[in-house]
Amino acid sequence: MGCSCCSTRCWLITGSVAGAVACLLGVILIPVGNTVIEDTVKKEAVLEKGTTAYENWISAGAPVYRQFWLFDVQNPDEVVANGSIPQLQQRGPYTYRTRYIPKQNITFSENHTVSFVLPAEAVFEPSLSHGFEEDEVTSLNLAVAGVYSLIDHAWANMFIESSKSSLFQRRTVRELLWGYTDPMLKRTLGVFYPYNNTYDGPYGVFTGKDDITKVSMIDTWNNQQTVPYWNDPYCNMINGTDGSSFSPFLDKKKGLYFFVSDICRSVSADYDSSVELKGITVYRYMLPERTFASPTVNPDNKCYCTDYESTKNCTLAGVLDIQSCKGSPVYISLPHFLHGSQDLLYTVHGLNPNPEEHSTYLDVEPITGFTLRFAKRLQINMMYGPSKEIKILNKVKENTLFPIVWLNESAALDDQTADRIKSALFARMEMLEVVQISLIVIGAVVFVLCLIGICIQERRRRKIIA
Repeated sequence: MGCSCCSTRCWLITGSVAGAVACLLGVILIPVGNTVIEDTVKKEAVLEKGTTAYENWISAGAPVYRQFWLFDVQNPDEVVANGSIPQLQQRGPYTYRTRYIPKQNITFSENHTVSFVLPAEAVFEPSLSHGFEEDEVTSLNLAVAGVYSLIDHAWANMFIESSKSSLFQRRTVRELLWGYTDPMLKRTLGVFYPYNNTYDGPYGVFTGKDDITKVSMIDTWNNQQTVPYWNDPYCNMINGTDGSSFSPFLDKKKGLYFFVSDICRSVSADYDSSVELKGITVYRYMLPERTFASPTVNPDNKCYCTDYESTKNCTLAGVLDIQSCKGSPVYISLPHFLHGSQDLLYTVHGLNPNPEEHSTYLDVEPITGFTLRFAKRLQINMMYGPSKEIKILNKVKENTLFPIVWLNESAALDDQTADRIKSALFARMEMLEVVQISLIVIGAVVFVLCLIGICIQERRRRKIIA
């Protein structure tokens, strides 16, 4: 009997020790597991062959679509004859699939950078469009707006009258977006001409091999480490990535910086909220209102103000003059002049800025830094105003920033990529978490049960002795 009790007591003591060890091991695995996860993420986030980041980066990835909404002028004759305010009606979306061709000319360098170019192609998607490419719209005459801003008005009037051009023109969606032969300038014009068979870049970005905090950050664009457009070292800086990915382990308190070649400048986005995307929690970053704020509100924008007349001595909010970058008198804004000065909405009617429809955002997975969904929304504008020399502008009463088209370039994570990310990273994390919890729970239960057993046995032993 004594040997049996001793044997049982030994087993209970052994069990309690084993339970305590298992529980302690589970607790120890928490920081160890976090280190393993961190090392795995850092390894998989490097842009080199064989990593998850590289496989996502090198492919065309999820379909990228550009949706266009054009502004159709309802009263063109009244604007010219009486100086009436243009009444606009939004038409669209006209949807095109873009960036479906993988990166090209990929070259790795010894300084831990990789260079590449982004091919530009656009294919119309009728099933995703509200209308056809041959739909006609009445829009601002690009050539007239161009000569108004670029040359002496007397000469401009001579060109306009000799070609019988007017302030507005009737064009198909295809012509207005991708190009047509202008009768006055005798050359091809279009809001996005040329586009097909062109390239963005070359880009040079850091691979993160030597420093993971620099992964995907742009080292050079067009073989330069800064842009030459803004005549100021601060505004000429190329900051951050191209927006497709960022360094892993995001901090909500820190903004994300990325370079937008469409507007030839870097911008930042601030954390807004956490949302779910195909079972993955992502951080939503929004383009803040200060991005296109006037220099009187955001002094950092002072060097982006290059046209004092159109911006009313740099007090106008919501527009960016990119003529120095694109060579044409074009102004960029958010759609419907979102976050712009009220004056912009007084000179044209029919706009309804809405933050939900017209804001730019990025949905970024916070552990890997991969952008899994985005919507880049911009509006293309040109200016015209009163002119004594240009007859078709004699009745115009004030300078008008006229919206021609706004676009939504967007893409979202597809199911296949979502499954690959979850299996490559989150499945390991979940398995490690299950092991940690199992060790802690089972160890604690065994320890407590064995401890109770020892107490019960000790009580019985004392009764026998008594």
